[in-house]
Amino acid sequence: MTDLAMPRTLSDAEKQVLLAAPRGYCAGVDRAVVTVEKALDLYGAPVYVRKQIVHNKHVVSDLESRGAIFVEELDQVPEGETVVFSAHGVSPAVHAEAADRGLKTIDATCPLVTKVHHEAKRFAAEDYDILLIGHAGHEEVEGTAGEAPEHIQLVQGPQDVDKLVVRDPAKVAWLSQTTLSVDETLETVDAIRQRFPLLLDPPSDDICYATQNRQLAVKEIAKDSDLVIVVGSGNSSNSVRLVEVALEAGAGSAYRVDDASEIDPAWLDGVATVSVTSGASVPEELVQGVLSFLAERGYPDARAVHSAEESLIFSLPKELRRDLKAAGVR
Repeated sequence: MTDLAMPRTLSDAEKQVLLAAPRGYCAGVDRAVVTVEKALDLYGAPVYVRKQIVHNKHVVSDLESRGAIFVEELDQVPEGETVVFSAHGVSPAVHAEAADRGLKTIDATCPLVTKVHHEAKRFAAEDYDILLIGHAGHEEVEGTAGEAPEHIQLVQGPQDVDKLVVRDPAKVAWLSQTTLSVDETLETVDAIRQRFPLLLDPPSDDICYATQNRQLAVKEIAKDSDLVIVVGSGNSSNSVRLVEVALEAGAGSAYRVDDASEIDPAWLDGVATVSVTSGASVPEELVQGVLSFLAERGYPDARAVHSAEESLIFSLPKELRRDLKAAGVR
């Protein structure tokens, strides 16, 4: 092996860690997790949850240890039991099935996802063909598409645009999954508009504020980074997008990990600047674990790089608020 192939040994003085802000939990995730926690406190275990409440395996495991039971479909929930719908939303058919089986439901759908559902219903009522930009099989996409299945077509990217068939090119609208990459979504919208110049935009941006803020934050730190570590689970769309955004913004390399145990020390060879961020469903203690891993290898305390401030808080689902009030719980 030649000297050129050998990684350069860095002094501790050359190393730095940049920490994205904002990162981690968004208002919708916090609301969903607290919903399950308070339901367990109020009703007692078990409380059933359809799908993962949020896309993070550590959060799911913690709630399971407290008595939550996660199921794929409602037929796994005994009649008369309490079931929480995840932050990603469900279709009207799921609500109807729950009613038919006599289940007590608590809807923890993120209000920003609910907004997209309302937009789908409005466009459908006005008889538009709706092009839903998103990933096939994602719970959020399935829930939104279920609001008006006869009007909605899925578009996973610009490569799908040429195959679209609409009834009237003058009556086409688009919506999107809330956790996509902003840049990729706009690229798909541009491709759609080239085919359908009268394409109608949603009344407001569907990409949620938290997704946008976390992507802006990782762009800010990635351009100066040899390595970006994104903390988040593999089924978290927004976490996966952060890796892609980091690489596009100029990071030397970028990896997603569920926690510090998944970091390969070889990633740090010759790396002076490491940046760390996390997806919108990631508890802060997992980020701190990554920072501790780096500290043990000579990297200093992280320097926070602030790109936005977040203060939004969502109230708990109305069904849960009502029962908490009746029980005298504040």
